Amino acid sequence: MTRATRGYTARRRRTKMRLFALNFRGAHLKHTRAIIQQKIRALFSAHRDRDRQKRHFRRLWIIRINAAIRERGVCNSYSRFIHDLYKRQLLFNRKILAQISLSNRNCLYMISNDIIKNSIGGNPL
Repeated sequence: MTRATRGYTARRRRTKMRLFALNFRGAHLKHTRAIIQQKIRALFSAHRDRDRQKRHFRRLWIIRINAAIRERGVCNSYSRFIHDLYKRQLLFNRKILAQISLSNRNCLYMISNDIIKNSIGGNPL
């Protein structure tokens, strides 16, 4: 019996796979089976690393805030600063606080001075 190449449908499917694999190297660029395996692996890694990227950025923001706080001796620790923020109901997220600590340190110090002033002798919430 002669071999059937499956024609238009299979060729269109393989072409879509090859378009995905344009930046691959070696057999992962040329052979359909290797392209399929590499595509599965690439999509899995991309899905996993999206969550990992969120984790890494949160860690980076915390490090930046902690360094800015300890530089001038505003607070002893990052956790105490965040606790005081929540106590005063100043709900900044860590991304915004990290951007403030990089671009405008005076604004961060004003926030922390407000926290200290209100926690020492101000009206408690």
